[in-house]
Amino acid sequence: MSDFYKKILDNNKVWVEEQLAMDKDFFKDLSVGQNPPLLWIGCSDSRVPANEIIGAKAGEVFVHRNIANMVVHTDMNMLSVLDYAVNVLKVKHVIVCGHYGCGGIKAAMGNDSIGIIDNWIRHIKDVYRLHENYLNSIEDLTERFNTFVEVNVKEQVYDLSKTSIVQGAWRNGQDLTVHGWVYGLNSGYVTDLQVNMSSNADLDEVYQLKF
Repeated sequence: MSDFYKKILDNNKVWVEEQLAMDKDFFKDLSVGQNPPLLWIGCSDSRVPANEIIGAKAGEVFVHRNIANMVVHTDMNMLSVLDYAVNVLKVKHVIVCGHYGCGGIKAAMGNDSIGIIDNWIRHIKDVYRLHENYLNSIEDLTERFNTFVEVNVKEQVYDLSKTSIVQGAWRNGQDLTVHGWVYGLNSGYVTDLQVNMSSNADLDEVYQLKF
């Protein structure tokens, strides 16, 4: 058994003891069910832990993560998480959170083949193509990279709002708002991009579904 593997098993025992010391019913209460007010769609990057960033406790955040926090309309994993969060858990907020320094975003700005992930990164490249003139006008490459991170989050907020799941919730009068954030790895702070959608009236008419 490697030292790292043994360490994480030991860490689990310490964590359990710490939780029980603060609240003897902690795990008993968690086992009853969950009622999180928030769905977090974030990047798989190990440096962006959803709960820790916002100081949330276990049971307060429903989480879906993938490379570059993408909302791909053919991704049944993402759609299943979204459907359960919206229609069963009745979350009130969905946050799409990207992060500066994202490897998936950086890969989409280049042409190197990495492997099977090329097929996923193609979706990110599609976002670049939509904003190519604007992004290419930014001469400083670091600024362009950071701006692309922000642009991608905004597009994922729009794509999330275009889903039949979210629009169906709005049609039924459900209190649901989609937000876009970016997390700073070098600061720990999140930036609210001020792209908040709470009805299909916020979408271009062509995307507004009629039920």
